[in-house]
Amino acid sequence: MFNTPGDILDITLAVCVVVLTVFICLGLYYLVSGIHKIHKVIKRVDDGVSKAEEIIEIAREKLKNSSAYFMILGEIAKKAMEFVQEKREKKNPGTKKKK
Repeated sequence: MFNTPGDILDITLAVCVVVLTVFICLGLYYLVSGIHKIHKVIKRVDDGVSKAEEIIEIAREKLKNSSAYFMILGEIAKKAMEFVQEKREKKNPGTKKKK
């Protein structure tokens, strides 16, 4: 089987190539697995950021709309107070209007 030292060298080199190939395959597997996990984490973070942006945008719109409603309600309350004061002045003509 092993007639010369060259045969032993060839078998040793073949075994080394097989072992090296196995280690390279395992290394690539772990590298791809790690990249896949990193991709999952980045996707989760991206989804969370998107949801947070949506929530902030909804809150901003609601605040903008509610501030418009508050302005309208303020104007209505102001007109109502003026109306009540005018009615009081008509009812009691002796009182003076304070500014």
